[in-house]
Amino acid sequence: MHHARVLPAAFVAAFLVIASSLATAQTTDYLRANTAIGYEVDPHWPKRPSSVAPWGHMPGVAVDADDRIWTFNRGEDPVQVYSADGKFIRTWGRGSLGLAHHLKIDADGNVWLSDIGRHVVEKYTPAGERLLTIGTPDQAGESETKLNKPTDMAIAANGDVFISDGYGNNRVVHVDRNGKFVKSWGKLGTAPGDFNLPHAIAIDSKGRLYVADRNNVRIQVFDQSGKLLDVWSDLVVPWGFCMTDGDDLWVCGSSPMRWWTPSQYTIPLGCPPKDQVFMRFSTDGRLRQLWTVPKALDGFERPGECNWVHGIAVDSRGNLYVGDILGQRIQKFVRVAPDTDRTPTTARSMQ
Repeated sequence: MHHARVLPAAFVAAFLVIASSLATAQTTDYLRANTAIGYEVDPHWPKRPSSVAPWGHMPGVAVDADDRIWTFNRGEDPVQVYSADGKFIRTWGRGSLGLAHHLKIDADGNVWLSDIGRHVVEKYTPAGERLLTIGTPDQAGESETKLNKPTDMAIAANGDVFISDGYGNNRVVHVDRNGKFVKSWGKLGTAPGDFNLPHAIAIDSKGRLYVADRNNVRIQVFDQSGKLLDVWSDLVVPWGFCMTDGDDLWVCGSSPMRWWTPSQYTIPLGCPPKDQVFMRFSTDGRLRQLWTVPKALDGFERPGECNWVHGIAVDSRGNLYVGDILGQRIQKFVRVAPDTDRTPTTARSMQ
């Protein structure tokens, strides 16, 4: 025998209130004012020719002064360059590079690569001529001449280089413009000034350094002597940085999280990430803009989704270029300006 289910009186009363409100709802005119900045993926960008090898993991991306997009991936053609409209320009580095990580362009247009496979940071001309090697190729260490899987580099106005030395070590290394060791600072830990995987580094117009302390879920700010200036905690698990000419720090990664299980303590935090976020900070640590995209399913990545987003760059029009690890691609997200058209649109409003 089945008994009729009796709904709680409080539930019935609440339902009747909502139903009555909907029945008597009035129309109102909202302003058609999309005040938020938006981004739309260009699914056809870029146009990689068939003669160029397919991408592998895509950790490195940067934009130069002419809005050319430089990419650093783990396929057979590691460095690839495209125009803002997606045309292929050039590629180099086949057979001569190790395992790609971040990429930067300095004020003179030189290309800097962090090669975690060969334990070096290197400077190249745009045509691919090697100008400088920092670290001892194919030798890991923690000394004045050896790095251990360095993750990123920031180039100061005077040409000095600051390296987040990164996966194998937990320090920042300072060398002069000729690659000569100046000093280093940092150690493994969670205290202010310590690091637990310094994964990216950037420098602003005043010479302050921003370090992505990834496993500690924070960004730390230093002067060039290594003095700690600020700590931005519990805002993002930072993977990649882009400092704009206007001193906006763009950060990509995932929202604050813990390791999923204790067994994952041997891999970097955020593998896998729970979401994919993009944040724009002012240099005082204020969050000025937040944008998210869906986290893609492994092997089923669609345009506009990201899967282990790793690198971010911004062009002169405010468009974003982002590189994935598991997605194995570079994507362009076209900036859509706020729309403040004051034409009203009719909607139903709860009174």
